[in-house]
Amino acid sequence: MVILGYVRLLRSRSVLTLWVGQALSVFGDRLYAMAVMWIAFEESGAFAMGLVAIAESVPYIVLGTVGRRLVGRFGSLRALAAVDVVRAGLVAVLPLAWAHLGLVGALALVLVAGFAGAVFDPNLGALTPELVEKRDVQAVSGLMDLSGRIARIAGPGAAGLLLAVMPMTTLFWLDGATFLVSAAALAVLARRSPVVRRDRAQGKETAPAQARMLLRTRPDTAVAIGIHGVGIAAHTVALALPAFITLQLGAGAGTYGAALAATGAGALAANGLAGNFRLPSNLPAFYCLAWAVSGAALAAVALAGSVPALLALSVLLGAVNPFVQVALVTHLSGFAPAHRLRLMSVDLTVIRTAGTVSMLFVPAFAANRPSLAFAVAGLGLVGVGLLGAVLAARWAPVGSGPVQEPVGAGASERARGR
Repeated sequence: MVILGYVRLLRSRSVLTLWVGQALSVFGDRLYAMAVMWIAFEESGAFAMGLVAIAESVPYIVLGTVGRRLVGRFGSLRALAAVDVVRAGLVAVLPLAWAHLGLVGALALVLVAGFAGAVFDPNLGALTPELVEKRDVQAVSGLMDLSGRIARIAGPGAAGLLLAVMPMTTLFWLDGATFLVSAAALAVLARRSPVVRRDRAQGKETAPAQARMLLRTRPDTAVAIGIHGVGIAAHTVALALPAFITLQLGAGAGTYGAALAATGAGALAANGLAGNFRLPSNLPAFYCLAWAVSGAALAAVALAGSVPALLALSVLLGAVNPFVQVALVTHLSGFAPAHRLRLMSVDLTVIRTAGTVSMLFVPAFAANRPSLAFAVAGLGLVGVGLLGAVLAARWAPVGSGPVQEPVGAGASERARGR
């Protein structure tokens, strides 16, 4: 029954166009993520893989910290369509750059593609709620999360199969084509259902809001974004899962694949609930509690003495993820458009920074003593998540949250009596 909420949303041409375009784009992202790491290893070794990962994250950190005005200039569907065209070209020429310019040239392209993604992602997240009515923001957040979940499962497998039947260059061209499809969808959507931010519609060409001011006025939101970074850092310990499976369970690659599949299955199964069941009114506190549950499951992995126990915990870890994602996006979507964009950009900066920093030392520590690493990371996340929930509940504003009626297709269709 919960899936009917998604079906109802997809009856809107605007939502359907955006979802199809972004589903292909996210699928292309997964193809790109695997292909670029493979070509990095193949051409320059494992060290190059680390450099590529850093080059992908640095633009998000830089623009999220000092680039708020630049990010704010891409706040329209038409501008995002142009960004996707640029990304298509960058992805298509990446293997050629590696062949003719070497590691330095390829890293330069990866860095530029990262900057394109750093302006695209927060702006798309900020514009998507404008396409629906206020009551559908949670559902459309869940719908977009669903496309990401499917892509994370299908993308790597599809890339592996495609690499078996086509050259690496062709795979990058195929990936570029998915960005072109996304660009076309955004361009069509811009003509069919133009999205105008409320502050611009009122003639106020204001600069993007300062993050410090926003977070001071909404400390509960600041807590939620901070917990997001902690959660991402704690879950870096999952990179030691192969070592845990080998040392504690005496199993092999098949069990690792089954655990990943179980996590994906749990996330897909829970997505419909996260997107369509009514969430609590205090979303930051709920969000922090969800991370605490995820931490408890992570810590429990250290005690898993059998493969079935590990698979059950993997399902639980996956099932928590959609609630975490949808709760935060729904909360941030309630802010005024300019504030929403800035907060989403800050959130991306926090998680990219936390993920990059934790990658520098967590995997090395966890590989030697994986059980201890899972216990420490999980229990730490439980403690921080519970503390965050208490603070978010205490600092919640009196009365209703910052939600305002989104503008765009949803509002216009309602005005026409649809």
